[in-house]
Amino acid sequence: MAQSQQAVSAKESWDLRIRPQQPLFNLHLKDAWHYRDLLILLVRRDFVSFYKQTVLGPLWFFLQPLLTTVMYVFIFGRLAGLSTDGLPQPLFYMTGIVAWNYFAECLTKTSTVFKDNAAIFGKVYFPRIIMPLSIVVSNLVRFGVQMLLLTLLIAYYSFFKGYSLQINAYLLLFPLMVLLMAILGLGSGMLISAMTTKYRDLAFLVTFGVQLFMYATPVIYPLSSAPKAAAAIIAANPLTPIMEGLRLGLLGRGDMTFSSLLYALTISIAVLLVGVVVFNRVEKTFIDSV
Repeated sequence: MAQSQQAVSAKESWDLRIRPQQPLFNLHLKDAWHYRDLLILLVRRDFVSFYKQTVLGPLWFFLQPLLTTVMYVFIFGRLAGLSTDGLPQPLFYMTGIVAWNYFAECLTKTSTVFKDNAAIFGKVYFPRIIMPLSIVVSNLVRFGVQMLLLTLLIAYYSFFKGYSLQINAYLLLFPLMVLLMAILGLGSGMLISAMTTKYRDLAFLVTFGVQLFMYATPVIYPLSSAPKAAAAIIAANPLTPIMEGLRLGLLGRGDMTFSSLLYALTISIAVLLVGVVVFNRVEKTFIDSV
């Protein structure tokens, strides 16, 4: 009997093992790859659930940045008279809006991932990192669609308005800057999500905190026009070189250096590592407190 049990156990082959102890810095990327079909399904679910029973559907991809740009041009450009660093106001504001929307959506939706999906987490096992990753990917698709709109606006100003845009080699850094926005949003969101399992007040804080944080980021104004007293504080924001770098690459105007980009890269990786550590610690016990 003992020999037969040993023979059966020797033939057993497991493709997944759930262990009580895992390294804190483990992103479970290998497990996430095995569950890539689930990732695609969750991305699709985000689109279907968000635009279900809406009249305009995916057209909101275009309407949201367009309407926001019109309001910013009227309020900040015409009424407040804020500088746009010599760039056409619609181009300046839409570039900032499209980039900021991607970061803000990644952060706000990831920050409530435990609370929003507690029912699913309590019923079946899958790598919990799948949920934050699906948010980043689904928002990346939205970002890509809105970038198409921005590209059309740039082409309009180039060919019909005769405006000469100084597109340069900094455009090659575009994928890196998008990646940095995703990392910052993912890391910050996972950190806040882990803390909201016990402190629900943080969910309310994030709602308006992200809006306030936008004014500390050069979205509606260039860094070059910031007062000297506030310029150092704004420059310490890791999103500042990203926003300035996007404008520098796409529109030819921006205040970004490689040292500031390296600073943003360092902060982004640090935030992601802290977010992963806290996320991995909380995911084992969060279901008891949610």
